[in-house]
Amino acid sequence: MRPYLLTLALTLTVSVAVYAREAITTTAKVDQATQKIAPVAKFATSSRVTAPTQSKTSNKVKPAPSKATPADAAAGLPIAIDKDLAKRVDAVMDKAIANQKIVGAVVMVARDGKIVYQRAAGYNDRESKVPMRQDAIFRFASMSKPIVSEAALALVQRGKLKLSDPVTKYLPDFRPKLADGTTPEITIAQLLNHTSGLGYSFSEKGDGPYHRAKVSDGMDQPGLSMAENMKRLASVPLYFKPGTKWRYSLSIDGLGAVIEKAAGKPLPDVVTELVTGPLSMKDTAFKVVDVKRLTVPYYDGTPKPLKMQPLQLVPVGSGAFAFAPDRCLNLASFPSGGAGLVGTANDYLKFLESMRTASGAGLKSEFYKLMAESQTGKMDAGSGPDWGFSYGAAVLLHPDKKQGPHNIGTRQWGGAYGHHWFIDPVAKLSVVELSNTTTEGMGGEYTRELSWAIYGPAK
Repeated sequence: MRPYLLTLALTLTVSVAVYAREAITTTAKVDQATQKIAPVAKFATSSRVTAPTQSKTSNKVKPAPSKATPADAAAGLPIAIDKDLAKRVDAVMDKAIANQKIVGAVVMVARDGKIVYQRAAGYNDRESKVPMRQDAIFRFASMSKPIVSEAALALVQRGKLKLSDPVTKYLPDFRPKLADGTTPEITIAQLLNHTSGLGYSFSEKGDGPYHRAKVSDGMDQPGLSMAENMKRLASVPLYFKPGTKWRYSLSIDGLGAVIEKAAGKPLPDVVTELVTGPLSMKDTAFKVVDVKRLTVPYYDGTPKPLKMQPLQLVPVGSGAFAFAPDRCLNLASFPSGGAGLVGTANDYLKFLESMRTASGAGLKSEFYKLMAESQTGKMDAGSGPDWGFSYGAAVLLHPDKKQGPHNIGTRQWGGAYGHHWFIDPVAKLSVVELSNTTTEGMGGEYTRELSWAIYGPAK
């Protein structure tokens, strides 16, 4: 079995070469549709927050000692701190910060419906010495996908969509062709499980058709409209006949456009009405509700992570992701179903617990089941034969404790800005790990060590 933490948000199957996206040379302009970033204010919270200190004798950052445990019921759940787990996870977070692998992070762990760990550590803004805060707002990137997928399933439950519906029923002009010139039918189900034949710009060479068509991956090109991006996406050839293979893709961006047409209202309104509203995810949206809490993004560097620039290419494998961090502040940017949401760890834990318990957002059990079980059959769904892919995440089918601590049925994914989450139905765990440092916080040694620390020694 391949390592348990392989395909994460905005990463590809290991067999696909990733090439650098062409750098955008135009300067992003701030107009009336752009929110201005306010200085990050000081705060008070009952959650443990530890800001690092610089050692005078080495380049390592020495984390401040952990303080009092939280007294409030985060995510609407009772708190029952597991001191042994906290000691293990603290050590992993402290090590990553001291070794300057990550700048700042928030980790929350729920076991059997109770918060057993929550902590904010490191810096939100290293240059200004602003500590990370428990309610920091992060750019979710591909952590948006499960939320938007659930909104689509809610519309199916209400009779506004059918999984077997062709996309053209809602988007008549969205008719991408195969290489032979034929126009196959793409269904809603094929968007949900990434078997549509679509791809991502960052999965191609720099002169590939996605690049030539200037298709946005949902994290770049501030101010681009959904209609224009869908037009560009429809102009490039499909990788394969829909339903025959799995490929991580812009499918959920396409699904977002379908949702708007089916519901007759903007995607942000649908997501609020059907998912984030019922779950009281008040900080999660396609726009930043409080810019003072928005994290400053960083990327891997030597000897320490580097602060992202307004238009930033970040190397991944043999290629690069294209980031425009201020995209989420530009209200003219289309709401990317696959990468456009922002929010907090507290909000996302509510969402994970809702999926784990199959309750809370009003979906019937049959639809939660579609999000919990693999929908890709025997296809290679990116992480090898031991993993499948549901409507929203990778699903572990054949666990191997030598490769990772997760149990059968574990779902996981992440976000390209430096995040990872998982739900383990056997251990009754819901875990969200948000950082402001990519790619270490998305799929580096830090995330692997966190998972082992959360489970603890084998019993």
